Amino acid sequence: MSGCGCGAEQAETLERRTLRWLLAINGAMFVLEAALGWLAQSTGLLADSLDMLADAAVYALSLSAVGRSAGRKARAARLSGWLQMALGLGVLGEVLRRFLFGSEPWSALMMAVGALALAANLACLALLARHRHGEVHMRASWIFSTNDVLANLGVILAGALVAWSGSRLPDLVIGALIAAVVVRGGWRILHESRAAAAAACRAGDGCGD
Repeated sequence: MSGCGCGAEQAETLERRTLRWLLAINGAMFVLEAALGWLAQSTGLLADSLDMLADAAVYALSLSAVGRSAGRKARAARLSGWLQMALGLGVLGEVLRRFLFGSEPWSALMMAVGALALAANLACLALLARHRHGEVHMRASWIFSTNDVLANLGVILAGALVAWSGSRLPDLVIGALIAAVVVRGGWRILHESRAAAAAACRAGDGCGD
């Protein structure tokens, strides 16, 4: 149940409204960051944009789970965890490609877009604050947005270091670290979803549906 202190029907309505906002914010930021990350030749921004895409998919899955059984919610969280891990590993591959073939990241654009993404994710955290101790699909959403804030700060730092040093290495390092954070977040969600699925099975709440 949501941490709003309201009835089940009100809590579900609040969860749906929150998740729709999160889906819209992350979807828009994915498009913006992907385009500008490619323009800026920044693995940090590209990694962050894919993180936004993973989050948007996760919020869509969570939205579909609202009002469903605990087992269904656990399976939605588990699928989102696998998605996070797959995209994180894909970003690590892109970091390796750019390390081998070169890149010239645009530091000013990195910092500007990173700051915009930070503002977007802080807004997401504000929306999620009352749900962070709720059911597993909402706790997963809180984990994603917390990871995103750390990733945004990393992109801004990388942009500053690229400008200061004239080297592309800070961007590559931050891209790899963001990817690692995404993978770690996915693993954490998988662990929580397994525990939630087991509890649902014991309670007979959606174990086989």
